[in-house]
Amino acid sequence: MQTNLVSTLAGTDAGREADRILRSCVHCGFCTATCPTYQLLGDELDGPRGRIYQIKSVLEGEAPTRTVQTHLDRCLTCLNCMTTCPSGVQYDRLLTTGRALVEAQVQRPLAERLMRRALRLLVPYPARFTPLLKLGQAVKPLLPAALKAKLPAAGALGPLPRRRHRRRVIMLENCVEPALTPAAVGAAIRVLDAVGIDVVRPGGGCCGAVSEHLAAGAEARGFMRRNIDAWWPHIAPEAADPAEAIVVTASGCGAMVKDYGHHLQDDPDYAHKAARVSALARDPSELLGAEDLPPLPNPGARGVPRRIAFHPPCTLQHGQGLMGRVEGLLRRAGFELLPVADAHSCCGSAGTYSILQAGLSNQLRERKLVALEQGGPALIATANVGCQTHLAAGASVPVVHWLELFDPAPAARPWPDSAAEKSTPTAVA
Repeated sequence: MQTNLVSTLAGTDAGREADRILRSCVHCGFCTATCPTYQLLGDELDGPRGRIYQIKSVLEGEAPTRTVQTHLDRCLTCLNCMTTCPSGVQYDRLLTTGRALVEAQVQRPLAERLMRRALRLLVPYPARFTPLLKLGQAVKPLLPAALKAKLPAAGALGPLPRRRHRRRVIMLENCVEPALTPAAVGAAIRVLDAVGIDVVRPGGGCCGAVSEHLAAGAEARGFMRRNIDAWWPHIAPEAADPAEAIVVTASGCGAMVKDYGHHLQDDPDYAHKAARVSALARDPSELLGAEDLPPLPNPGARGVPRRIAFHPPCTLQHGQGLMGRVEGLLRRAGFELLPVADAHSCCGSAGTYSILQAGLSNQLRERKLVALEQGGPALIATANVGCQTHLAAGASVPVVHWLELFDPAPAARPWPDSAAEKSTPTAVA
């Protein structure tokens, strides 16, 4: 693709990167075939190739319009297109640059500005978000149906281990997961303890993804620096006993933390620290291998149903490139994973997308749930808090984080009756 960026951008790092990405695109259209919004809307401008052309026009000096902004807003950032692309186009980085440029030049309607500002002021801050969530849960019967469906039932972290092990990791204290799905956090800590890994929680908070996706890049980098400051005493190479990894239980946050090195590459004070953080960030499935399964309690012995459907979040399979990793662990443990059509496709959660683009988000969820529930699973497992709560709002079976299936805590949750299943899980070898 030929480019001619405006001079004010051509000489900047962001401009040079955007130019390189644009030139790598051969506009073949493979990306369009796997784009969820193009599949729903059938509009070239609501597919990756169309969005690339719109961003290119802005970079070359054409004034962006409200229409361009709308098409960029509709992108889920699911990155399905990047997995499909034969040319390796880094669409996510181009989209971030394009959204920031458009945001700076196109004023949104007041209602949108207020909503986006409210999300940035509430979601990344547990001290603000958690009390509001608890209030909503307390008055849930009185709420409108649409809002009621978005509120998960109150959960609990559960008992935490007190043993100490030789191996040690630190855990991201992300913004909404401890409040929305505390059982997933507790399960992660207990499962890692069961295989001999200590989990240290040094503080920090939101990974920065909420701000980044809402075109508030400077704010996002502030969250990143705060996390690095909290983690650095535990991961610095010169530390007496540095942690071996930074475990991130929500795959959406994991994808962001693994990209800290890119986001802060031009920061002289944080570039080397951010690069180390990215190198140490791990999804739980990367810490757990087949050799770690034997110490875990047999899922069947705890009444966990065998027949399940697994939804691999976009941030796990496309963002982190960990396709099949969790599925392999589940099968190794004796679970029967039912076939799911179009497993690569997005469920429609995408962080704040389910709030800001509720119509499209709900359509995608309906499609995904049809595919997930087709085989009659006893439950659905996933790897991201956003996907979990979004799917649970419309699912006819429980939706859990996959780590909960291995949780050694007795009666960690009341599992669905699996007596109707024709067979029970095989023992973990």
